[in-house]
Amino acid sequence: MFYPAVLTEDPAGGFVVSFRDIPEALTQGDDEKEALEMAEDALINALDFYFDDQRPVPLPSKAKRGERLVGLPLSIAAKVLLLNEMLAQNIRPADLARRMKVLPQEVNRLLSLDHKTKIDTVALALLSLGRRFELTVA
Repeated sequence: MFYPAVLTEDPAGGFVVSFRDIPEALTQGDDEKEALEMAEDALINALDFYFDDQRPVPLPSKAKRGERLVGLPLSIAAKVLLLNEMLAQNIRPADLARRMKVLPQEVNRLLSLDHKTKIDTVALALLSLGRRFELTVA
């Protein structure tokens, strides 16, 4: 999952990175390279707001001319898809835990961006929601 980012030169020096799909994600760096390195962390930190508030995460739009693509780690991208599916189906974490036959704490960890989760676990959670997780190489 790759989000388009805009790099804007800051008159005070350096570059600012913003994301039109995730406006909460803002960062900067002394040069383009550093700004882009900071962009992934800013994006992940901004996604925490969506997870905490139980709001759907906007999926990335198509990049426009001049935008750079910033990728999410696969496990976090999968968690975004899981959260969005849970919200679309109006499934609470406790409901998902029952469907998966696991403790609610396991689902809470599954929905935490700070917790490392095996991709197979996210795939199992999506399967419990009647969805399949498919991975493609482009």
